[in-house]
Amino acid sequence: MRMTTWKWGVVGLGLLGVLLSACGDEGSSGPTTEEFSKEREALQAKIAESGPAKSRRKAPVKAAPARGGKSGSGTGFGEMDRNFSYDPAGKRDPFRDFKWERPDRLQLSAITSPLEQYDVGQLTLVAVVWKTGNARALIQDPSGESYIIGEGARLGKNAGLVKLIRDGLVVVTETYVDYLGEETAKDVEMRMRRNEGE
Repeated sequence: MRMTTWKWGVVGLGLLGVLLSACGDEGSSGPTTEEFSKEREALQAKIAESGPAKSRRKAPVKAAPARGGKSGSGTGFGEMDRNFSYDPAGKRDPFRDFKWERPDRLQLSAITSPLEQYDVGQLTLVAVVWKTGNARALIQDPSGESYIIGEGARLGKNAGLVKLIRDGLVVVTETYVDYLGEETAKDVEMRMRRNEGE
């Protein structure tokens, strides 16, 4: 017990000595601004006396002039042409939805049946009658309502048309419009789920 107290006393005195030595003279360890300026001037004079033949440094590379032959204003950036004006003629407004610029798409997007309120992936194919001359399919929406559709019926939010009805399969062709306004057709297959016992 006595030995550990003695060790802690030595450690405490050692820390006190380190702290007191750190509180000594707080002068700066580097040169002052005046000394640095004098050394720099002396170095510049020495380089000037030695001449360009003895200098090992390469000449500084000048920056290439900005487009149009104009150089920057000393800031490192190219100077902007003051006569530039933006002409939006023939360009799409980036702040307006592309759907509003296509009135033909607006006319098609009017919802006329309840099945056009849902995506095709949300609808379920329940049954198919296809061996008759007029194939039909029973489609169920997420709320549980059932609808009978035939080929050519509109289905889904993306102006989908039922293209083909076969045994346990309904093929829907959907039309997508990208941000450039170009239309892309994609076939989506709806398959009937089989019972686990079959």
